[in-house]
Amino acid sequence: MILLNDRRTRRRRVGVVAAAGGLLAALLTAAPAAATPDPGDAPPAPKKVSKSAQAEVREAIQSGEIPAQDEIVHSDNIQHLAHVPKDVLQGTNSDLAFQGRYAFAGNYDGFRIFDISNPKVPKTVAQVLCPGSQNDISVSGNLLFLSTDSSRSDSSCSSTTQPATEKSSWEGMKVFDISDKRNPRYVAAVETACGSHTHTLVPERRNVYVYVSSYSPNAAYPDCQPPHDGISVIKVPRSAPEKAKVVGFPVLFPGEGPDGGGNPGGPTNPGVSKTTGCHDITVLPSKDLAAGACMGDGILFSIKDPERPKVIDRVQDNVNFAFWHSATFNQKANKVVYTDELGGGGAATCNAEVGPDRGADGIYDIVGKGDKRKLVFRSYFKIPRHQADTENCVAHNGSLIPVKGKDIMVQAWYQGGVSVWDFTDSAKPKEIAYFDRGPLTTDTIKSGGSWSAYYYNGYIYSNEYARGFDVLKIKDRRTDPARWVHMRELNVQTQPDYFD
Repeated sequence: MILLNDRRTRRRRVGVVAAAGGLLAALLTAAPAAATPDPGDAPPAPKKVSKSAQAEVREAIQSGEIPAQDEIVHSDNIQHLAHVPKDVLQGTNSDLAFQGRYAFAGNYDGFRIFDISNPKVPKTVAQVLCPGSQNDISVSGNLLFLSTDSSRSDSSCSSTTQPATEKSSWEGMKVFDISDKRNPRYVAAVETACGSHTHTLVPERRNVYVYVSSYSPNAAYPDCQPPHDGISVIKVPRSAPEKAKVVGFPVLFPGEGPDGGGNPGGPTNPGVSKTTGCHDITVLPSKDLAAGACMGDGILFSIKDPERPKVIDRVQDNVNFAFWHSATFNQKANKVVYTDELGGGGAATCNAEVGPDRGADGIYDIVGKGDKRKLVFRSYFKIPRHQADTENCVAHNGSLIPVKGKDIMVQAWYQGGVSVWDFTDSAKPKEIAYFDRGPLTTDTIKSGGSWSAYYYNGYIYSNEYARGFDVLKIKDRRTDPARWVHMRELNVQTQPDYFD
């Protein structure tokens, strides 16, 4: 394991960048005991369910309605090629990024690099201990980007949790040099308002722009004040990443009052999150488009000028959407799939009680041209397999499977597993493949399951929240053409033009 440590405690202020003499000279040491994962970034504690719910879970397992605890089931067109358990980093596994023969796996305790040149036998190249939830991860060239959305004592990889009410606390973006995959170097840190829950890269030849999504301001937080109705934009020079800095905070939800102009949430819209920022943004650079999933709102915006994104359209679903979580364009950019993270990812929402339209995907057609384009709702999609009341399950991170003329997506559903589904007809989506495990427990809701499931160069890779890293292969005439599409790099929230 690699420990990266900046020994200085930095003062907290938005836009501060680590100086060359500090993080550029980050200490590499073989002594992992010098820093340990901090309990402040632990997953939520398991919650007991009622005795009647426990009995129902046991009955469903005995009848074969759901798989047994930890049992693997899958459709005939899916193969499970490999599973790599967690190792040094025991925190929550989060997002994935890819470059060449490497997969980069985020974890609340840091990140892990796999050599996937043989997908049947992934090999660990490096494990970097750098705690700070949720360590959303992206790569571009020799740079790796990591989001910190928990209040820390400083920007170093040996920081500890510290209340957000303290001015000296730190949250934001970390940047690593990965030119040597076995020895990543911590080269820069940029503090951002309300931290960085997720981030999205808009890469250019000389610079990488980073759209930082964060939310939930509080008047008691010195560096996360309401209204927080936009995103931070960071500019990172490729040749001098230590000069990374915030270059703007475009307001996406202008409006009067302390909360800006986003969805007011409850009690106006009961059960809907108030919009106080964005959760995730997906960009389609080939079309100069972006889709934002912003708590109570879904937006479409232009990124022709990456420092000054411009909102084109905005939609709400105050009936079935609780929390707009993420977005995926189809290849033609005439559709976008938004996910609803009902229950925050920790609840059992894939059951008959919740139904097919909540905690689901919302499929929208994009109609019109230019700045007059509109988002038009077509249908919902939710996995058709009911899960136990002890399984956290909801629509989560996925990617396109690149098949020309078809709209096919692979998607993580936490303990609902991995689903492959077709939305070529946006009014009639259908599942065509799945991979699932039985519940982690039969008496409590213990968070687990697939956080991210992405297609990359012929295989599906899943970062399993609680168990580890999985490699799947789909063999189906509908998806087989995708095996001819090979990418040199993939950050799913920076969607490529697969057929350019």
